[in-house]
Amino acid sequence: MSDSWLDEIKWNEDGLVPAIAQEQGTNRVLTLAWMNRDALAATVRERRAVYWSRTRRKLWRKGEQSGHTQIVNDIRLDCDNDVVLLAVEQRGSIACHTGRHSCFFQQLQGDRWVTVESVIKTEQEIYGKDR
Repeated sequence: MSDSWLDEIKWNEDGLVPAIAQEQGTNRVLTLAWMNRDALAATVRERRAVYWSRTRRKLWRKGEQSGHTQIVNDIRLDCDNDVVLLAVEQRGSIACHTGRHSCFFQQLQGDRWVTVESVIKTEQEIYGKDR
């Protein structure tokens, strides 16, 4: 398989593209992460979400530490070719490092952000240490 399809993506100045992980079936947005060419190519090859960690400066296979992997069933590119959408099966029901199902657990209510989703497992339970 040729990698020429990667050339059609509009990578930002850092060589990254935002990637939205959406839960297949519920269509709930679980997270937004970043991918470089290697991460997207690995995602296609492995059929599991592989992102680029901007803080660690390396590839990050979702769930490599927590066990909460994302199996990729479909990959889409938006009309401007600058956002990737992954339809995923979230294994282990936790997508967020805070122990919640989704990273989007804060809702604007009036003039403040309110946490509207409970922690399923604490970070200590997931990672075995304080982050």
